[in-house]
This record gives sequence, structure tokens and C-alpha cells, in this order.
Amino acid sequence: MTGKTVSEKILGRASGNTEAKAGNVVEASPDLVMSHENTFLVEKSFSEFGLEQPWDPDKVVVVLDHRTPANTAQTAAVHARIRELVKKYRIKRFFDAGEGICHQLLVEERLVRPGQLVLGADSHTTTAGAIGAFATGVGATEMAGVWATGSLWLKVPETIQVDLSGHLSKGTYAKDVALSLVRELGPSGADYRCVEYVGQLVLDMPIPSRMVLSNMAMESGAKAAIFPADAVTFGWFQGSGGQLMSPVVSDKDAIYERKMRVDVSRIPPMVSGPHRVEASESVEKLSGIKVHQAFIGTCTNGRLEDLIAASEVLRGRKVSPGCRLIVAPASRRVFDDAIDRGVAQAILSAGGTILPPGCGPCLGAHGGVLGPGEVCISSSNRNFKGRMGSDEAEIYLASPATVAASAVEGKIADPRRYLR
Repeated sequence: MTGKTVSEKILGRASGNTEAKAGNVVEASPDLVMSHENTFLVEKSFSEFGLEQPWDPDKVVVVLDHRTPANTAQTAAVHARIRELVKKYRIKRFFDAGEGICHQLLVEERLVRPGQLVLGADSHTTTAGAIGAFATGVGATEMAGVWATGSLWLKVPETIQVDLSGHLSKGTYAKDVALSLVRELGPSGADYRCVEYVGQLVLDMPIPSRMVLSNMAMESGAKAAIFPADAVTFGWFQGSGGQLMSPVVSDKDAIYERKMRVDVSRIPPMVSGPHRVEASESVEKLSGIKVHQAFIGTCTNGRLEDLIAASEVLRGRKVSPGCRLIVAPASRRVFDDAIDRGVAQAILSAGGTILPPGCGPCLGAHGGVLGPGEVCISSSNRNFKGRMGSDEAEIYLASPATVAASAVEGKIADPRRYLR
């Protein structure tokens, strides 16, 4: 019998079918489920089952993050309704507006554990694969079914192994690697596959950097994107309490659909866009394009290491006249740490505006909506037309350091000239 991949092992355990292989359809029971403002849609469908409680309220997480603080009376009403629902259903793991982004909180609060099956009513639930979980997004109606039954039919995906060799050069970050991979794979190159990251770079990558790659694998269609649990993973949980599951790694003779090897030392700072994530080029090729807004944040790049990278560029400098710099920390804890370390002050002194923890302008809801003809360079994960406001605006994606350098110059700029 041939060996198994991480995804085969996790879905095999979650379904009770330890012989499950890629291509099999299994009925799996999640260890954790999550929804955000769409919880009211989940509950709307769930109420049709006539049940008094979700199958296991202790496994349910609800986060208000996409439109926080409430930007309209309608949003405020939705938030109020969700607060009532979590009380009604005795959901203890509830994070109200201002606590942070759902994907950040699942990992930051150590709610997700290695080897778990995690379902989230958001496409970027893949982010939690950074700590060795099989984490994937589902729709609100599917989530309602999980609330009712405690299980979901899933096809065990084929796996693409991505071997990240070498070390990052100055000015290159996990975001640049992610943009390079999306360019190579295309928007559907990992469609319903699990991406499994291995290699020399992985050994050097802290959990926040791993989250970037797990997050952005979704932009190539990935069902899940996993960093198998290792010493870095278990260091993340040291002192956090709770029982860790046994580490899950792929067998040496596991069968992969495809193996890729990427020399990350050859990847320069990258910029993607507009309108297509896979339209990535080196920063040199796009340097000089005027930008009206620079945004740092989101579930992709709103963590402390991202704000530190931006502050290294901004310290002692000012945002260019005619350009707005907006920063949204991924969580309250990130914001607190940024204040304690003087990072927030560096951003403010440079002329940046810091929003409350949450998704911020990412989905064009509020706090940085773009007008017609405006150009934004963003550390987010998507640059689709109309994503951040007007469909006549343009969005470019880059690392927080590149975004910060662009804010200083008022045009897309190479961060390496500002780094020691």
C-alpha cells in the first residue's frame, strides 16, 4: 500500500475512513467551524431544520470583522442580530467588532490545532493551514448543514507539493513568494487541490509568514494549503495550554499529483495587477505608476511582522502629498504590540492613518473606498475590478514594505532602497 499525504490522513481521520485516498468522497466531521457577518445567513438556513442548537456549540466560532465598526444601519442591524444568535445558541467563541479578522484570530488564539479539519464560511479559511490543519472554505448554506448534522461531504483532493528552496533576498517577503506562485500556477492551477509546502525556506518561516502562503493559495483555486506540523508549529503553541493532536506529515512514498521546486532566492519584490492576481511582475517593471492610496492590512498581511516591515521603510520619512496611507491591524493584539514596539507611532508620524482591527478597505465596504480613476497599492490578496470601491479604480498587490515605499514616493516603488 502506498503512503498518504497530509490531506489524505486528516480527512481519513475526520471521516473515520482511514483508507481514504485522493479522489474519494468522504463524510467528514470538522473539529472547528467558523463564520463571520454571514452568520445571519447561516442561521437563516439552519432555522429551517427546526433544531434548537447547532450540533456542538463548543466547536463553533463567530467573528464580526468584515464591516467593523458598522458602516451602515443595515450592517448594525446584522451585527445586533448575530449578537443575539450567539447568546441563543450558547456559542462561547464569539469575537465582536474590533477584535480582529476571523482567519487571524483562529490562529492567533490557538483555536486551530495541527491535524484538525476546519471549515469556514469564507474562501480564505485556507490561512489556518499554516499550522498544519486542513482548513477550507464552504458556503453559508453548507455551513448551516454542518451546524445541523456535524458533518459534510468532501472529496479528498489531489496534492501539489511545493518545495521552497533557498533563502529570501533583501526586500523580498512571503507575499512576494505567494505572488510568484500564483503567477506560475495561474488562477485555477491548484483548483480543488491541496498545496503542501516543504523545503529549506519553510524551516526559516515563522507562522505569520506561513499564513501568507496558505492564504494566497486560494487565488490559484486551492482547496487547502498546508505546512505540515514541525518544530516551528509546536513552538507556536508552547505555553498556550490545551492538548495538541499528533503531528500529521506526509509519508515518504505519498503520491502527489505534481511536484514543484521554487528557488526563492531568485524572487524579487513583486507587484500584481491590476484586476488579476496572477498578473505579477517584478517591482522594477511596474515602478513609477502613480498611486493615490496605499493600504496595509487584511488576513494576508496585517500582522505584526508586516507592520514592522512597513515601519522600517516609513521611519523618518513622510507619505507623499497626494497619497493616502491606510493601515488596518489584523487583530487587537497586533495593534497592541505595534503600539508597545513604537511601530504604530512610526506609521502615524509618517502620515499614515490606522483603522480599527478588521478587514478595513479590502472588500470596499468602508474606511478607504476607492473612487473612479484612483489607483491603490495594497497588501491584500485580491485586486479584482470593483473590489475596493469603484470598478473604474485599479488595485495593485504587493508586500507591506513595497506598499510603504510606494506611499513614500506616491508611485509604485522598490522597497530595497529604503532597507538597511
